[in-house]
Amino acid sequence: MVDSPDNPPLDFRSRRSPTICTHGVAAASQPLAAEIGLRVLRSGGNAADACVAMAAALNCVEPCMTGIGGDAFCLYFDAASGEVHGLNGSGRSPAALDLATAQASLDTPGRIALDPSSPHCVTVPGAAAAWCDAIERFGSMPLATVLQPAIDLAEEGFPVNVVAATQWAAQEAQLTRWGASNPGASALLRDGKAPKAGELMRMPELASTFRALAERGKAGFYSGRVASAVCEVLQAHGGLMTEADLAAHRSTFDSPVCVDFRGVKVWEMPPSGQGLVALLALRTLSRLPQLDSLPHNSAEYLHLVAEALRLAFADGAACIGDGGGEAGAAEEIARLLSDDYSAARASLVDSERAAEHLPAAAAALASTGTDTVYMTAVDGQGNACSFINSNFMGFGSGLVPRGCGFSLQNRGANFLLTEGHPNSVEPGKRPYHTIIPGMATVGRELFASFGVMGGFMQPQGHVQARRAALDAPRLCVEATGGAVGLQEPASRHSSGVVLLLEDGIPDEVAEELRRKGHAVRGPVCGEGRLVFGKGQVIQRRAVPSPPGAEGPRAVLWAGSDGRADGAALGW
Repeated sequence: MVDSPDNPPLDFRSRRSPTICTHGVAAASQPLAAEIGLRVLRSGGNAADACVAMAAALNCVEPCMTGIGGDAFCLYFDAASGEVHGLNGSGRSPAALDLATAQASLDTPGRIALDPSSPHCVTVPGAAAAWCDAIERFGSMPLATVLQPAIDLAEEGFPVNVVAATQWAAQEAQLTRWGASNPGASALLRDGKAPKAGELMRMPELASTFRALAERGKAGFYSGRVASAVCEVLQAHGGLMTEADLAAHRSTFDSPVCVDFRGVKVWEMPPSGQGLVALLALRTLSRLPQLDSLPHNSAEYLHLVAEALRLAFADGAACIGDGGGEAGAAEEIARLLSDDYSAARASLVDSERAAEHLPAAAAALASTGTDTVYMTAVDGQGNACSFINSNFMGFGSGLVPRGCGFSLQNRGANFLLTEGHPNSVEPGKRPYHTIIPGMATVGRELFASFGVMGGFMQPQGHVQARRAALDAPRLCVEATGGAVGLQEPASRHSSGVVLLLEDGIPDEVAEELRRKGHAVRGPVCGEGRLVFGKGQVIQRRAVPSPPGAEGPRAVLWAGSDGRADGAALGW
């Protein structure tokens, strides 16, 4: 029991068994959200309905991670056709924001990106449209029915969970730093402070926003009262977003990309998302046959994974941006995932030594965080939805539209201020996006729906979750002196990154990685373990029918990462 009203320490010593069921399952980073997903499934909704319901609920219970003021991506497996579909629900920069304007706004000349607190980092929030479009394209229930549980949660109130309270408190300053010029922020605080674990929180203004979306669809967010309030708070702080920018927003339904890894097809969204980084790393690892014989989390294994990830991040940093349907985008992806290119990248991996510094990889890894939510569901028909939603950095910009109850993301902090780069700031453009849902199939059957949330940890988590269970200790490759403030002296063999090793990886493994030339820090314990991301996974396994039953059946194995408050619930 916790006797103190303060947030309890995060020691992560417990273990979790998987949820094993047959009819349907929902998994999310908060138990209240997972229960809502399960409720939707049991009342006849499908996997997409459950995920949108959970996304809205998570806006209530984890607003320091996600919300309708952020962006969303979705992969949907249609059991009837065996096909995987993709939805890019990220927003674009204002039409008035060009490179010169962005550069002129800098307080510190020479920066390669905008300050994350700049109002110019707020791109059009895409989540609201993504929720509507996912229900319209893939769902089976009316949007109003799907959103009602979250409306009830926001209106009636809910107790704040432990990890959420810790991260809410850590991001409190994002809301309060604007003072009286950000009056809407009071809706996300309790008596001016972040709520503590176990305290009750109500969000009636957010309920009103959800109700407008439920009643009017996308028009309830991208026009009228909500759109006006979004522009009001941004323009009051020097932002350039207009109601025309909001009205022009559209999701895109993009064809997912995949690679075959040891007989399993792993699916990711194409750029502007960074799912390509996970696929590039898997393609490199597939060219290293010694990997299969190495013990999981041995020094030799972690060395190969780290080297493949560094190469993949370097490629991603060079090419990922908003392709916008350009003719050459698909050809470039095909080239990067080709046998010839993956063989060439694998030839750069020395099994004994860390490669020399890769500036592009280090730059891409300079900001690692866990400020995202991921949810997944599989329904009784075998459909699966892999859904991710994020504000980017905590509460994002920290700016809260008056009377709306949600904060605005700061996704544009990922833009580069480099003319001609695929990810350079331009009007009406989507930035390099970190949030990535994952899906895996074998033949025309679902194998798994999965995701690991947390900035540039996400493709690293996808690679490691593909190889082992979510509960296994992880590696995080981060730029030297990156977001968690680690500093390591460079050496002749320095890779330009730090390998963070989670508690549970033996000290002798860390020493062997240092011998190979890596800068290493670990074991990373307690609250610091949040840097390794938080995830959910549902795996489908075909099994023989019991005596007296007809035809084969499938059993669903689901888990929620112990690094979060989450749960996987099924029946």
